[in-house]
Amino acid sequence: MEQGARDEILSRLRSAPRETIPPRPDRPALKELSLTREKLIEIFSKNLEQETGVVHRVKDRDGALEKLSQIAKEEGLKKVMIATDDVVAPLNLADWGKRNNVGIMNPSDFGSRDSYVDAVFAEADAGITGADFAIAESGTLGLTHHRDRARLVSLAPILHIALVPVERIVAVYEQAIEKVFGKKENLPSQFCFVTGPSMTGDIRGIPFKGMHGPRKVIVILMG
Repeated sequence: MEQGARDEILSRLRSAPRETIPPRPDRPALKELSLTREKLIEIFSKNLEQETGVVHRVKDRDGALEKLSQIAKEEGLKKVMIATDDVVAPLNLADWGKRNNVGIMNPSDFGSRDSYVDAVFAEADAGITGADFAIAESGTLGLTHHRDRARLVSLAPILHIALVPVERIVAVYEQAIEKVFGKKENLPSQFCFVTGPSMTGDIRGIPFKGMHGPRKVIVILMG
């Protein structure tokens, strides 16, 4: 292209009226955010069960202990590793364990990390934790990890039992993320999403559950 033609084209482009781009409209509100608590419980339970998780619902603390006794008998639990988070601690599982002949361990019982790791992998029949959130849209648990909820309690034993107050069920992931990271202070060391038992397709592309974590996840909804 000759220089004169090029300059003429650029001149026309510069002098052309500029089109005003309208502002982007606000995103419509998610209908999921207006669902009732009971509907969120229904959706969460359905989605977790589709991932082969198990869901029970109880009224209160006593109901949770009774359900744990039933699970311990059905699963043949002899020793469990427990978190001491704000959901589990009030249940006084040490006394519950004595009544049900289940040995109770928690990470603070061990003098070294190696002894704790050996116990949580080799001795614990189950890990019992609370959860910060249950996300209805996918049947997912959200767990922050800190000194009262060590990560391996939910990841190492072949059975993970999670106790979840029903008021902690949220509709979508964004709500959980905002509640955990929105304040930008007192952030957890880690945050895990757990959607049913662990699963991998690494071996010949065949889905297999329990390869890198619990083979079974049981959720007790409280309230």
